[in-house]
Amino acid sequence: MSELQHGDRINNYIVEELIGTGSFGQVFKAKHHIFDEYVAIKIPTDPQYVQNLRREGVTVHGLRHDNIVRALDMDPYHAPPYLIMEYIAGPTLREVIDTNPKGLPQRSAVNIMKGVLAALAAAHQAGVIHRDIKPANILLTVPPSDASAILPQQVKVTDFGLGSVGGLTTASIMQSGSRHTAEGRSISGTLAYMSPEQRDGREIDQRSDLYACGVVLFEMLTGIRPQGNDLPSHIRSGVPQFLDDVFKRCYTRVENRFRDAEEVLSALDRDTASSPAASASAIPKFGRSGGTPVCKNCGARVAGDDQFCIHCGNQLADQVPRCPSCTAFVYDADNYCITCGTELSKASSRV
Repeated sequence: MSELQHGDRINNYIVEELIGTGSFGQVFKAKHHIFDEYVAIKIPTDPQYVQNLRREGVTVHGLRHDNIVRALDMDPYHAPPYLIMEYIAGPTLREVIDTNPKGLPQRSAVNIMKGVLAALAAAHQAGVIHRDIKPANILLTVPPSDASAILPQQVKVTDFGLGSVGGLTTASIMQSGSRHTAEGRSISGTLAYMSPEQRDGREIDQRSDLYACGVVLFEMLTGIRPQGNDLPSHIRSGVPQFLDDVFKRCYTRVENRFRDAEEVLSALDRDTASSPAASASAIPKFGRSGGTPVCKNCGARVAGDDQFCIHCGNQLADQVPRCPSCTAFVYDADNYCITCGTELSKASSRV
């Protein structure tokens, strides 16, 4: 099957450029031949995945929600077969995390997760489990450079091609393929975000998507994926306890997880309502109200030697010392790093 070129026509759309490639297919940006309207067109490059393309189109077309990328049209019998999707001009969450290696602003991270959970709540209610929630499958309708004030309605979840629909599993053309367990069972998805039961090839339900949400939340807050027993606040000082708690109830054994996406949303709404949200930008200093140090962003009281506001996470100190060995946050009065034990007695050793 030959690759589409600029100017080729699919249905009512003229192909402009290639915007994505997987092992079994490609995604092109295309424009309506009359109207100023752009779409994304998925094309399988392997004939055996044509049927999977059809299943994916049927799956996504049945999901109507503002936080889910819409399926507009499809023809598995056309030459080449195609699936036409809503085009999202903004970046993927993967790109945003990569440009914010120390973590996104707390408010943006929470709002993005709310958008993802709203999409999953709608999908789960329709009997669809995504099975591959990860930053690359979360699109944002904001400029790539602006991660400071993202709202839940600016989040779009895509690639439901791995979704389990009433017991039938579809395989997306944009995936790297299925893997097999030691017992020979086939599994699909991205290992770094995959729940233990999914990796083992066991039966899964909507809670498997919530496990992946926990990994994504941790990565948004810290810039890295979780390891061991780390909580987001262990990596990034100032992350409030309620986000640690939400992460823990997602990133745990299936029987201990939240029951569904709505329950996670309720936890985020309840705690953000009672705890001031992080601002779009870091506040370098704290102010004083009647002689008491307060955070300039949220107005909450803070200790005089606090480097970050414990209520909203904003930076209070002009310069925050770090351990030269592990880069963990330390205090000026510390003699040793509490994270790795490196001696900090010499000022020159601070970073």
